[in-house]
Amino acid sequence: MHSTMHKCVAEAIGTFWLTFAGCGSAVIAAGFPEVGIGLLGVSLAFGLSVLTMAYAIGHISGCHLNPAVTVGLWAGGRFPKPDILPYVASQVVGAIIAATALYAIATGSPTFDLAKGFAANGYGAHSPGQYSMISGFIAEVVLTMMFLFIIMGSTHGKAPVGFAPIAIGLGLTLIHLVGIPITNTSVNPARSTGPALFAGGWALAQLWMFWMAPLIGGALGGILYRWLSEEPSAQVTGIAPAAPAE
Repeated sequence: MHSTMHKCVAEAIGTFWLTFAGCGSAVIAAGFPEVGIGLLGVSLAFGLSVLTMAYAIGHISGCHLNPAVTVGLWAGGRFPKPDILPYVASQVVGAIIAATALYAIATGSPTFDLAKGFAANGYGAHSPGQYSMISGFIAEVVLTMMFLFIIMGSTHGKAPVGFAPIAIGLGLTLIHLVGIPITNTSVNPARSTGPALFAGGWALAQLWMFWMAPLIGGALGGILYRWLSEEPSAQVTGIAPAAPAE
């Protein structure tokens, strides 16, 4: 059994990778210089970051990388309540370190402009598609809810063994394909917090939504799967920690 410290360090490393690789693809590679990786590339980067980390640390911490996932798994009967705060704190720390590293690299380019948003999430004037706060809130709730539903289902004891990271990674890719034009896609409060600290101003003012909506959506997804599924707490060994909810 891995200690809580080892699990938290794994979560920090995994969330670092998700934020650094996902947000880094948007800040550095999305439009470089004219033919960049675009929306599809950024979506894949976020999905691949989770897929790779799920195989790397899934057997250690369960590879949540996201406060909304941690809360959702608790709501779904898959995670003990006392471990929520240590996991969330570790995820936020990992995301902030990733944003710091990304900022240090990005500022080395003469074309870098922090005013472009630094991959921060936003609504209204700061939404890529100028979507309203209500639209963004609904999208974040629905997308996070379905993300948890995918996670709960793919890590169930009756799901095909060893394929959960693929389903989860592709699920996050699909979520970004839908959500980037709306809010730049959060579904992850930690991922939102790191870049917002550097973007400042409007990004920090709007950060509340990218905590509230994903946490609500995550809890709804966990509760929905728990209600729907037979033996909802059954897990595939090595993908999620088999700790009972308390």
